[in-house]
Amino acid sequence: MSDTAKKPILFSGIQPSGHITLGNYIGALRNFTILESDYNCLFSIVDLHALTVRQDPAGLRRKTVELAALYIAAGLNPEESIIYCQSHVPQHAELAWILNCFTYMGELNRMTQFKDKAQKHKDNINAGLYTYPVLMAADILLYQTDLVPVGADQKQHLEITRDIAERVNAIHKGVFKVPEPYIPKQTAKIMSLTEPERKMSKSDPEDSFIALTDTPETISRKFRRAVTDSDGEIRYDPENKPGVSNLLSILSTLSGEDMDSLTARLSGQGYGKLKDETAQATIETLKPIQERFHQLMADKDYLAKVLTDNAERARYLANKTLRKVYKKLGLYQP
Repeated sequence: MSDTAKKPILFSGIQPSGHITLGNYIGALRNFTILESDYNCLFSIVDLHALTVRQDPAGLRRKTVELAALYIAAGLNPEESIIYCQSHVPQHAELAWILNCFTYMGELNRMTQFKDKAQKHKDNINAGLYTYPVLMAADILLYQTDLVPVGADQKQHLEITRDIAERVNAIHKGVFKVPEPYIPKQTAKIMSLTEPERKMSKSDPEDSFIALTDTPETISRKFRRAVTDSDGEIRYDPENKPGVSNLLSILSTLSGEDMDSLTARLSGQGYGKLKDETAQATIETLKPIQERFHQLMADKDYLAKVLTDNAERARYLANKTLRKVYKKLGLYQP
């Protein structure tokens, strides 16, 4: 990614914790490959964010490399986009401290995600969990980002990022570009297999999601156990039939068959047929991704080089912003 290019800058970060799910693929990764031609993209493996919850060190290192491999296996080009580890670019943490000094306690107190995580991790309500949105703001503002893909659970974080940027700019003119949300073309919202009223999440119990690295046997088993209902009718009705509608959404999205023809074709064939077809479509979609993933994981030297080279590219861009910030704020720079 050339910093002289005129394409807008798009930033996205994913934590290397839990498993990357089918929902992540349909809602984000699959779309990212389309964005590379229109945007200068940075895809950050936000390992510093992951530390707000206690991590097994060996597991965190493994999942970091796996996430880099999945990005590439899903179709992203590490020579076109910048795929890098957040902790390899120290400017993220440096800018976060500066932004802490422009962020108000009242704003952080209103963050609903902090309240949710504090409920889940009552034995570890740490300051990092509280200031998580400030580090996220630093992630975004560090690259003079134009656009940030956001889901419903991240809208509040982008709003505080914009507020912080505008506050700094009001005092020190022209420091940051104020980012806009990137709203992708409408994609199916993939729900939990065990609680279909909730979005599929990589932090939920394993039977509730399909991981991109699940074996065909595991995928089939999870879909066979997916919650449906008792009336036996296959129709798309998210409000009254969330489980069946979720399976139909997945099958329609992955197969390309439109919902009307899909429901007409499966009418009267029972939920077993629906589950089997959804499992098969998922297995076929993930097969080439999994094959490429395993090839990449067998070549750790290549992945290390990608992350090293891309971190250098990211540091160059990040340092331009950080030096500008330091100069504007009056920090002496020889």
